[in-house]
Amino acid sequence: MKIIIKYFILIFIILNTFTNCVKQNRGLTIIEGVLSVGVEIGYPPMEYYDSDGITLLGFDIELTKALADKLGLTVNYIDTAWEGIFAGLETGKYDIAINITILPERQERLNFTKPYIDSSMTIIINKYFPNKINEPQDIKGYKAAFQGGTTAQYFAEKLIEQGISFFPFSYDKIINCFDDLTLGRVDLIIVDNLVASDYAAKELFEIVWQGSSGELIGICLRKENDVLTAALNNALDELFKDGTLLKISQKYFNRDLISPLFCNITN
Repeated sequence: MKIIIKYFILIFIILNTFTNCVKQNRGLTIIEGVLSVGVEIGYPPMEYYDSDGITLLGFDIELTKALADKLGLTVNYIDTAWEGIFAGLETGKYDIAINITILPERQERLNFTKPYIDSSMTIIINKYFPNKINEPQDIKGYKAAFQGGTTAQYFAEKLIEQGISFFPFSYDKIINCFDDLTLGRVDLIIVDNLVASDYAAKELFEIVWQGSSGELIGICLRKENDVLTAALNNALDELFKDGTLLKISQKYFNRDLISPLFCNITN
């Protein structure tokens, strides 16, 4: 009998310890000590592979590494197709998804951190395109490429609703849009200015129109994950105050795209 009692006491202690550990880590990360990041790799300069095809580079890559370091976590990147990025988040495949535009309809079903960068829509063409495009109304009759499911698609749909008739081409990857623009299969690309600026600086492309700012980008989490959301917001503030965010912005964009969004934070 004493042996049986000792056995149950031992089981109780083990279960109680396990329960306490779960409670302590609940709401922070799925795997203890690891920040799992869902990301569509192939969206320079935000996230992309180096020439070796293995090393991850980009603004968001350095940002999430810095955030994980602030939280005392290691980071694990999970390359995810854009069309499945939210489903993977909601089913617990990873803790966060990065480089996500904050939209009201998305906020209804998901958590977001404060925005860490501001973007806007652009129209980009091949520099040798013979016709002039100065504003969205000018794309009438042309073949316009964009990545499906992104705010670029929403923007294209709004143009169609306004009566601007063009031929929309939806792609799974933004790089495929630029490949077909190079080959002349499409006439223009609708894409956010962060990506457009990167391609225009390195390739034979030209930005011919840029909208006003206001497309705020943040980190996306499961709706109930308030603990990690708060921790990431605090870490973002700390990274702004210690100059890390500005340093990363200067590295990838050659300008400060950070300070206006953190103007209420003092050093």
